[in-house]
Amino acid sequence: MQYRKFGKTDLEISALGFGCMRFPVIDGDSSKINKDEATAMLHYAIDNGVNYIDTAYPYHQKMSEPFVGEALKGGYREKVKLATKLPIWLCEEYEDFNKLLDEQLEKLQTDYIDFYLVHALNQNTWKKCKELDVFSFLDRAIKDGKIKYAGFSFHDELDLFKEIVDAYDWTFAQIQLNYMDEDYQAGIEGMKYAADRNLAIVIMEPLKGGKLAKEPNKEIKEIWDKAETSRMPADWALRWVWNHPEVSLLLSGMSTMDQVKENIKTAEDAFVNSLSQKEISLIDDVKDIIKSKTKVDCTSCGYCIPCPEDIAIPNIFSTYNAMYMYDIPEESKDTYQRMTKADKHASKCVECGNCEAQCPQNLPIIEHLKEAHKELA
Repeated sequence: MQYRKFGKTDLEISALGFGCMRFPVIDGDSSKINKDEATAMLHYAIDNGVNYIDTAYPYHQKMSEPFVGEALKGGYREKVKLATKLPIWLCEEYEDFNKLLDEQLEKLQTDYIDFYLVHALNQNTWKKCKELDVFSFLDRAIKDGKIKYAGFSFHDELDLFKEIVDAYDWTFAQIQLNYMDEDYQAGIEGMKYAADRNLAIVIMEPLKGGKLAKEPNKEIKEIWDKAETSRMPADWALRWVWNHPEVSLLLSGMSTMDQVKENIKTAEDAFVNSLSQKEISLIDDVKDIIKSKTKVDCTSCGYCIPCPEDIAIPNIFSTYNAMYMYDIPEESKDTYQRMTKADKHASKCVECGNCEAQCPQNLPIIEHLKEAHKELA
């Protein structure tokens, strides 16, 4: 296993972290973790050098933390750094911070959490952090020995990310990054901004929810075949992330033992700057092909919302694009079905034109909504 320095700490952390939100389950029920398979996977990863385990309060319908607590018994807790997250959206008053942390310590059967993140920060949850003074809570939790290091995970725009980085003495930041999302949310610029301030960088969604691990179509396969070294699509995507010197580790939400073994093997030699310029160019070519399949050139800036009819315009376009970019028609239609059940579907459009008047890209949103609904409904 490859190890990397974790920001301003003296810790050496495995380049691969185990994300505990996609364990194998029974009967398709995410709350019913297949404990035998998942425990075997977790133990195999730790026995082969993975020393960062990442879970969270809501994962597997709140069953991930209790499972991880059980699975780390028998000496495994002492072999790893354990990360979990404060569900800030559940907090209405300051004391909720302490109640939730104590609940998580009990579920995880541990006296302390190594890496504690404020979960899924965005404009709304960040406002709550400031109003309830999460900073004092984190300081106290560290002083009391309940947590060792404080960080945050992020899902919003770059400017907010920079504000959050500068607002507190964080140890680390967790962001989404993969070769398709260089400019998405915090992106490359945010990663460099935080790393320049000595924050460790933890990467989530390196495979974009598995989309970059799919069997490639003929056009993309021809590009991968040009490489001197034959690799699987997931291997290429992981290596692209690990190639960046700012990255401390990436998280993989592994669902099978084969995925665990493959990712551990990739981590052995996916060093910083280990990709050749030719290999980086091949990845760029693949990215260009995927982007060429975009149906709507929407940047998800959000200027079109709120829609008077409560239509989820950016989410609809994102789903519509993903169907063609990653060849996932069934998954995309299922996603749109959930939007329909939530009464946020495109057929509600009354063609008022408010969205088009606000769109900085001057997109014909009304027509695109009709096209998306026709394809996804």
